[in-house]
Amino acid sequence: MTKQLIRVGHSPDPDDAFMFYALAHDKLDTGHLVFEHQLQDIETLNRRALRGELEVTAVSLHAYAHLLDKYALLPSGCSMGDRYGPMIVARRPIRIDELKNVKIAVPGTLTTAYLALRLLFHSLGQSAPPTHEVVPFDQIIPRVAEGQFEAGLIIHEGQLTFHNQGLHLVVDLGVWWMEKTGLPLPLGGNVVRRDLGGATIAQISKLLKQSIRYALDHRQDALTYALQYARDMDRDLADRFVGMYVNDWTLDYGERGREAVRRLLDEGHNAGVIPAPVAVEFVD
Repeated sequence: MTKQLIRVGHSPDPDDAFMFYALAHDKLDTGHLVFEHQLQDIETLNRRALRGELEVTAVSLHAYAHLLDKYALLPSGCSMGDRYGPMIVARRPIRIDELKNVKIAVPGTLTTAYLALRLLFHSLGQSAPPTHEVVPFDQIIPRVAEGQFEAGLIIHEGQLTFHNQGLHLVVDLGVWWMEKTGLPLPLGGNVVRRDLGGATIAQISKLLKQSIRYALDHRQDALTYALQYARDMDRDLADRFVGMYVNDWTLDYGERGREAVRRLLDEGHNAGVIPAPVAVEFVD
């Protein structure tokens, strides 16, 4: 059978590396599919997905709202913030309502973190976007600490390490979202290009779930691989971070997780951040 190349985009972070360990290290029988992993930051992957460049890619759930014509949402691979998530941190203690007076470094305007920030501002009666500048996610903490920005919107492992730079938590958007909706905050997911056809999409979906299950069942081996992407984290902290974002939610959104996705995107549309209503469609 002719081999078929499947280019997979995901972030160079311990949770994504952990999730894709089995596929990256040939631990699974992938049949005629050959997986090529391309590691880039999530905002770059979001922009590439708008152009339909990759067969499979991690994307922000915010970005997914703009990809419905090209991609379908896979039922596995979700990063869910269950009472935790992206954080706004600052050089000095400030109140949430003071954020409208400062410039915030953000990791990208298609990230779910930015959507949650916009929803926070909307809840405060601020219809205009926050004053912000897009900064690579791994530069936000040092640039806030150095005084280039008063506040920063942080994602990934920075949520566990920002205290090391003497920064102060303003708000955890995962906690805020749970208090507002009673639901976890769905941050990222994996999507598959629709033009691959039903049979190939089903096979990819099955293999992704197998890869996540394999990593969870072989945790120490997968964690050792993921450690090479764990910036400023020792093994114990990396294990904690992986546990936050690769878990039962990642194996399958489930009904509550799917409800959380729909609620997030509905709120984004109602707040005027997402232009059109989003009919969320998961691969069966």
